[in-house]
Amino acid sequence: MKFVILAALAAVAVAAPKPDYSQSSHESVEHVPILKDVRVHEDDGSYNFDIETGNDIVLSQSGSPDGPDGAVVKSGSYSYTAPDGTPVHVTFVADENGYQPQSDLLPVAPAFPHPIPQFVLDQIAFAAEEDAARGRGEHSAESSEDGPSFSYGAP
Repeated sequence: MKFVILAALAAVAVAAPKPDYSQSSHESVEHVPILKDVRVHEDDGSYNFDIETGNDIVLSQSGSPDGPDGAVVKSGSYSYTAPDGTPVHVTFVADENGYQPQSDLLPVAPAFPHPIPQFVLDQIAFAAEEDAARGRGEHSAESSEDGPSFSYGAP
């Protein structure tokens, strides 16, 4: 039985299609030259680098261990052209407050505080009154210490 299984596996392996290496898949690959690559690493842990490629990708970054507990604080920028032709430029800082990018192309949250509808303010006030009453030991006619009510009453 083992021989039959081994023979079946060998037959499947022999029948599997073989890759065609006669056509080079490297012909369609675009080679982009590196125009600038400057990297400086100091003994104190600080660094900076500037990189520029032939397809207009530019990256500049510097950092130093100035953060809390010796964490590296980084800042820099990068730019490139998006596939739709839009130029993209991003500046950033990465420190104890996290990664903070800035760009005209990044979405912006709506300004806060936005107007709060009156029904929401009424509900917040009602909940505050209930909490205050509960703190004073008062109970409304509709509430019960025994648990939730399973009947409906008029509002």
